[in-house]
Amino acid sequence: MTAAEQQRWEFWIDRGGTFTDVIGLRPDGTLVAHKLLSDNPEAYSDAAVQGIRDLLGLAEGEPIPQNRIGAVKMGTTVATNALLERKGERTLLVTTRGFRDALKIGYQARPKIFARNIVKPDVLYERVVEIDERVRADGTVEREPDLAEARAALERANADGIAAIAIVFMHAYRYPAHEQRVAALARELGFPQVSASHEISPLIKLVGRGDTSVVDAYLSPIIARYVAQVAAELGLSVTSPLEGEVGAKRREGGGNFARGTPLPIPPPRPSRMFPTWANHPLPNSGTPEFGRGREHASASGEDAPHESVRLIFMMSSGGLTAADLFQGKDAILSGPAGGVVGMAETGRAAGFERLIGFDMGGTSTDVSHFDGEYERAFETEVAGVRMRAPMMLIHTVAAGGGSILHFDGARFRVGPDSAGANPGPKCYRRGGPLALTDANVMAGKLIPEFFPKIFGPRQDQPLDAAAVRAAFIELAREVGDGRTPEQVADGFIQIAVENMANAIKKISVQRGYDVTRYALNCFGGAGGQHACLVADALGMTKILIHPFSSLLSAYGMGLAQIRATREQAIEAPFANEALDQIGSVGRRLGEAVRAEVAGQGVPADDVQVHVRAHIRYSGTDTALVVPAFDIPPRAVPEDGPQAPPLPGGERSDAAKRRPGEGVTAVANPTEALSPSPHPSPLRGEGVACGSPGVDVWSSHRGRSPASVTRCMTRR
Repeated sequence: MTAAEQQRWEFWIDRGGTFTDVIGLRPDGTLVAHKLLSDNPEAYSDAAVQGIRDLLGLAEGEPIPQNRIGAVKMGTTVATNALLERKGERTLLVTTRGFRDALKIGYQARPKIFARNIVKPDVLYERVVEIDERVRADGTVEREPDLAEARAALERANADGIAAIAIVFMHAYRYPAHEQRVAALARELGFPQVSASHEISPLIKLVGRGDTSVVDAYLSPIIARYVAQVAAELGLSVTSPLEGEVGAKRREGGGNFARGTPLPIPPPRPSRMFPTWANHPLPNSGTPEFGRGREHASASGEDAPHESVRLIFMMSSGGLTAADLFQGKDAILSGPAGGVVGMAETGRAAGFERLIGFDMGGTSTDVSHFDGEYERAFETEVAGVRMRAPMMLIHTVAAGGGSILHFDGARFRVGPDSAGANPGPKCYRRGGPLALTDANVMAGKLIPEFFPKIFGPRQDQPLDAAAVRAAFIELAREVGDGRTPEQVADGFIQIAVENMANAIKKISVQRGYDVTRYALNCFGGAGGQHACLVADALGMTKILIHPFSSLLSAYGMGLAQIRATREQAIEAPFANEALDQIGSVGRRLGEAVRAEVAGQGVPADDVQVHVRAHIRYSGTDTALVVPAFDIPPRAVPEDGPQAPPLPGGERSDAAKRRPGEGVTAVANPTEALSPSPHPSPLRGEGVACGSPGVDVWSSHRGRSPASVTRCMTRR
């Protein structure tokens, strides 16, 4: 590490719905925390960039010096908000003739079977174009695509201002040639965002593949614009790998393949679409560099400090990726995923192996389960939209510090609507409604003197406790049953606690886990106010509170690894042939993900590759994810792994199965990841408090539970 690199900061940022949390890793290895409102248009345009400016001590209008920053690692809710509010890019769906309504029909699921008024979620695409093409399931080309017709339809959409296209053809996951031709035509016509299903989700099932491609086309431009905005503030530029020679290599391949043979390697994930960005190889203190790397910079004579800032984003799967590889479909749970990583890693450092993550922020509460490895879902539904992409398994309820308090004349209700950051709760001095944060102020759990003084026109005033008291006095008078304002506030808190406890039961008790054997890792800006109440409601006896608990999602950005994932369908009976395919396809996918991680500056010798198989019993539709094999760094034989055994029996046992009997290998997801980062340990002592029968630990990274501050009382 050079002397110049040792003088650079690293920033870990979580941009939430109400607050943006920023943790700065100083050049001397110490950590500093900063919290500011996500939406404060009178003071700044972007909270993440403003947080960096504040920690660097820059004056208003002063440019951010690149030579002082090594890396910026971010999680963002930009994609989530765009999906919830339906404010994504105008999108065109291009599909096989006769299937224009396939995604709208979906699986004909009725989640509320007794509901009389069925409200279908709006589709994300604005228009549908049907192409007269067809490839059968066995690869027979029934009709070649009519490119003249496709050109005319795409030109009309382009003229109408549609900039994003999702291309979804029948059986394209296995035979992508037709999709490739239409995608090339769309790029030739100048569409900035083209999401072809064989690139986005190369797995069987038209609906899942199509929904994921539409989500990617709908959200990727929004993500791209935000990335460009942040990069511009940092003085960076990013080039889309879809441009030039790299893009051509990523899109080549395809054609017809005989059924039962290995499928073509899915192309590396396409990146952002604006051709005005440039690559950013970025050295840094403590973590690998991205882009072309130091060797390239030295050989080309480029000024290394000018290319020193690395902009990295958290994906929904819990892994980091370079800004120019960040896609819409991978951004849905970008912020909460950082919280799960922070929850798991700080819990392990404190000596806890079984953890329930309790992340209560300003808008919602996210709960998660951890018992040694991260839990991920591969097919999920968010805001009424189905998608197939690896995501942290997180359950969310609309109970946060900003959840609005309602009294309808008969009952109390908390949320689901939120006051957000603007105007925020009543105490934020913006004329907002009474919210759960106000209830905690009224109950004395939030003391304005200890809360950041970031309110008012000059962002230097404390919470407005007087306005909160006046509003609760009026509400108590409206309720009219003799309760004091404090009791009314406590009633709202109890309702919120029950909602959050039920959410934890859904991911634990309802799945067969004994929650009383777990520790509750409490984090988020509002988590500490409710942790003991939630633990009591669940019968839990241990609570872990990290010194950075209110910023743990941001802290998780610094603890996360760089990851890349590929998947490919196999669809073969579980026998020797399937095992051979799992081995050969897994190796090819492993090389692809290793190359992507190494291309972000991680030494290839340090990249770990894990190959998993999705297998299912014949005649069923639910796949079981099992580990297939690992590819150690630089230890793969030239001819690839030879049909490695899967859990449940050696290869000789599996080979005894007759084709079509027993188990079918469905898909072959492969993941590569960098070594775990090791940020400097926290300095300073923690503070803990407890309720009867609950141990509360204030954890310090690298210390055992026995050495942390402990406060406990017993019933």
